[in-house]
Amino acid sequence: MTDIAQKPKPFGRLTPLMALQLAAPHTWPAAILPCLLAVACAMSNSAAVSFSLSVTLLVICVLMQAAVNTFNDYFDYVKGTDSAEDNVEVSDAVLVYNNVNPRHALYLAIGFLAVAFLLGIYPIMVAGATPLVIAAIAAVIVVLYSGGKTPISYLPIGEAVSGIVMGGLIPLACYQVLTGHLEPMMLLWAVPCIINVGLIMMTNNTCDIEKDILAGRKTLPVLLGRKRAVSLYHALMVTSLLVIVAVVAVFYFKGVVVLPFMALGNPLVNPSRIGAMAQVGGFNVIVGAFYAAAILASSWAILVP
Repeated sequence: MTDIAQKPKPFGRLTPLMALQLAAPHTWPAAILPCLLAVACAMSNSAAVSFSLSVTLLVICVLMQAAVNTFNDYFDYVKGTDSAEDNVEVSDAVLVYNNVNPRHALYLAIGFLAVAFLLGIYPIMVAGATPLVIAAIAAVIVVLYSGGKTPISYLPIGEAVSGIVMGGLIPLACYQVLTGHLEPMMLLWAVPCIINVGLIMMTNNTCDIEKDILAGRKTLPVLLGRKRAVSLYHALMVTSLLVIVAVVAVFYFKGVVVLPFMALGNPLVNPSRIGAMAQVGGFNVIVGAFYAAAILASSWAILVP
């Protein structure tokens, strides 16, 4: 009796819940808070700020972050970097734990980017081509971060690149749209965001050192080792807080009274990937929100439709 070769199990459907898990809402503070910072700075330096434009920019930023997350999961899966042994939570590895066509995840990521660019027509009509140029640069980096022969996420510059793009370019572009002019100082005001977004990636890479070594990744934590990576993490966290104090004291002095409340955000790197990501996410939310609140305390603008 001959054995009959089993047919491969057909792919299941990519459900809305799986799509949301691929978008990884727990990482959205990396997109929301830089946009919030830009709105706060615009309100402190302008007579009026458009509410509808602010909301549109916020949605665009979230879609860009969702695209980054989905692209990253897709490329890690097709390259065999992710496996069931490396992921504790099912929701953190949709393509590993669910029999869905990985190409559908790729299409989803492209869809996130496409919708973001469609929504971007409104800001471009208001502010001209400058935000389009910045967004195009960011989109190229989004793809290069996870795709290509040597993705940026495999290199020790991954933290810096993600920090500069999400924490620096987003506030720069949003501020230009909301105020009508490109303000180089926005990059200085955004330094804490650049650091904090980089810390999110650094936390993930620190928890995944062993996995990344096996995958051939040369991330910053891989090169530093866990002990020195954790020390650098804490040093950058303190630097972020000091820069916030300096920026508020020099440019938005009325907001100094808000700063003591930032002491609420003081996480340590948890050895668990899930625990560590929750901690650094909480740090970003608390510190970013109070930073924006401190700047808003010096604002005199009004929100208009």
